[in-house]
Amino acid sequence: MTLEKLGASLQQSIKKLLRLTSVDEKAVKELVRDLQRALLQSDVNVNLVLELSKRIQSRALEEEPPPGISRKEHVVKVVYDELAKLLGEKPAKIPVKPGRPNVIMLVGIQGSGKTTTAVKIASFLAKRGFKAAVVCADTYRPGALAQVKQLASQVHIPVYGNETSKKPVEIALKGVEKFKQGGYEAIVVDTAGRHKDERSLIKEMKQIWDAVKPDQVMMVIDGTIGQQAGVQAKAFHEATPLGSITVAKLDGSARGGGALSAVAAVGAPIVFLGTGEKIEDLELFDPVRFVGRLLGMGDLQGLLEKVKEAEIVVPQKKARDILSGRMTLEDLLDQMESVRKLGPLSKILRMVPGLSFELPEEAVRLGEEKFKAWKAIIQSMTPEERTNPKILNSSRIRRVARGSGTSEKDVRELIRQFETFRKLAKSLKRKALPFKRLERMAGGKLPT
Repeated sequence: MTLEKLGASLQQSIKKLLRLTSVDEKAVKELVRDLQRALLQSDVNVNLVLELSKRIQSRALEEEPPPGISRKEHVVKVVYDELAKLLGEKPAKIPVKPGRPNVIMLVGIQGSGKTTTAVKIASFLAKRGFKAAVVCADTYRPGALAQVKQLASQVHIPVYGNETSKKPVEIALKGVEKFKQGGYEAIVVDTAGRHKDERSLIKEMKQIWDAVKPDQVMMVIDGTIGQQAGVQAKAFHEATPLGSITVAKLDGSARGGGALSAVAAVGAPIVFLGTGEKIEDLELFDPVRFVGRLLGMGDLQGLLEKVKEAEIVVPQKKARDILSGRMTLEDLLDQMESVRKLGPLSKILRMVPGLSFELPEEAVRLGEEKFKAWKAIIQSMTPEERTNPKILNSSRIRRVARGSGTSEKDVRELIRQFETFRKLAKSLKRKALPFKRLERMAGGKLPT
């Protein structure tokens, strides 16, 4: 079972419970059986599932709900708490300290996504104010250095490597020394992928560790491999003590339950999750928020962080115009583009509490398609039509539809929706509900 299916299955179990008029022992036991089935199908270790089931059933039946909390709500919270506890409870912290060089040495099986993760981590840290760089010490895989350079150039991260040398220990040492002298605070060392049974490569990994003396060794684990992650982590941990773990490729196709629960048994904390192919698809691991998304409870904090990272800012004049009802289709297009910076619509919606319960996949897919269609329609209009859509008569609508590859019905629907947005924005000003929030986004006071 993939990670998305695990989330959907857990949500169905919770929804079934919430529909009941009352929660008794039979209902709790049925919920526990549903959870067991979902977790086992997602490749979570059977012993962990049994321990988790016992704790949930015991707490759900024996604990008294706090004042003001219904029995149903209490049972849901117990499930939430215990799943978060399984994954570590405490949120991960940024693994570097400012003002000094921090060396992070990446290790892992070949094909685990380590090279891409190296650039992702450097970019993640650079966005948070750290001076970051990557050292490519993989001399075995053809094109490894070229791949690192190509990815790093997209986010302006410097790279050190040597295409002619076959001495990874020497490359790693020179690269680390160079970036230390350059005042870099985060130096990510990408090593060659190796198998837990390849003694020569494991020996080389130890030699690099001895040479560069990293602040921590971070293992990159492929989120699609399930319980094998635990076997790998233990073997690498015996060679060089693992300080932390990144689970890569943890998108919709990953059997994430197995990877997450298995690596938790090693003792090294999970720091990062790779949630997609893009460089920005990396996040600090927070068990509570992660479980919230799995259960369909949303992750508003994660959504707010994505908005901040995407630097979505409404200029003061534009905010004033929008709230005064002077919004244009150009403004609508700008805001649509801003939302797109956050990532796929499906990911954004899963972060909003409650929506993942209500929105079927078909609706999300149609939402993505409408996003693209509206953008094409607006871009096919003249500047005058974007500013004043009321001039769009039948012949203009026909022209816009042909130019955007959509139907006249689609164009008319956009105009109707735009008028609704414009009226809503104007009414918000009258009610004075969003002033404080918009003032912060606009960087000043809004007109009264």
